[in-house]
Amino acid sequence: MTVNGQHQESQAPQVPQESGELTRRKVVVVGAGALAVVGLGGSAFAANAVAQDREPAAGESAEACYRLTSEAVEGPYYIDADKIRRDVREDREGIPLLLSLKVIDSETCRPIRNAAVDIWHCDAAGVYSGYENQGNGGGGGPAPTGEPPTGMPGGGHQEPTDDTRYLRGTWRTDRHGHVSFKTVFPGWYRGRCVHIHTKVHVDGEWTDAGYEGGHTCHTGQFFFDEESVLASAVVEPYSANTAERTTLTEDTIYDQSGTQGGLLRLHYDKRDITKGVHASLTVGVDPDATEDGQGAPPQASASASPSASAS
Repeated sequence: MTVNGQHQESQAPQVPQESGELTRRKVVVVGAGALAVVGLGGSAFAANAVAQDREPAAGESAEACYRLTSEAVEGPYYIDADKIRRDVREDREGIPLLLSLKVIDSETCRPIRNAAVDIWHCDAAGVYSGYENQGNGGGGGPAPTGEPPTGMPGGGHQEPTDDTRYLRGTWRTDRHGHVSFKTVFPGWYRGRCVHIHTKVHVDGEWTDAGYEGGHTCHTGQFFFDEESVLASAVVEPYSANTAERTTLTEDTIYDQSGTQGGLLRLHYDKRDITKGVHASLTVGVDPDATEDGQGAPPQASASASPSASAS
């Protein structure tokens, strides 16, 4: 992750900046303050914004801890650490979403600090930044079908077609393994349920010059239950998305295993989801493994749609 951009000075050293441009394999690190929640669309969201991912309840601690979070294909729309920031929204409209993650060693249950965590996802119209000409946004054309290029593993990575980078970001886990992002509730496109992509990079070194070395120990996806998706689908701008939607049980990537498979815990006002959603999950990884998402895609479930091949 190679740095190529601007940053702001701060009192606290060696913390990633809120925004910045970079290319591959190096992450800029400078000071930054706490994650603000002002103006995210309602008091319910603001109240949830400071909440941490819940710890396992009594009787489930061992099961919840000694369990790897499911790996998934990288998909065709990954752009390596293009923005070092927690607020990834830019100008995208949508339901405010605070994504709170805790990254732990699945064998020891200890938090993994100083990891670089990437997230990326489509907007309410089903469009990925960097690939607008393949989406159903302002560039025109149908929603992405997800048909990967032939002969390419991991969903078939494609080179970006434009310079947009909304709804993408990389940030650093703290000493408790926590990291959070401000974004919007994702939309959908034909062949996939609503989801967010993620990667976890470890064993690199954070310095004033950047984050170098290390490897990717987890490539996964986060998922949303049907109740929340249906609630989002009836409000703007999601209601304008006419792409055929794949349900959670039809999806070919989600392995139907609940939180282990990346199913997020969601908190929001059931009377008005537009006030904001707090999504949280503990992500169990093997820090010694290399999981870059370039393996074969998982097999479709029995109930999956034949066309659900996007990633």
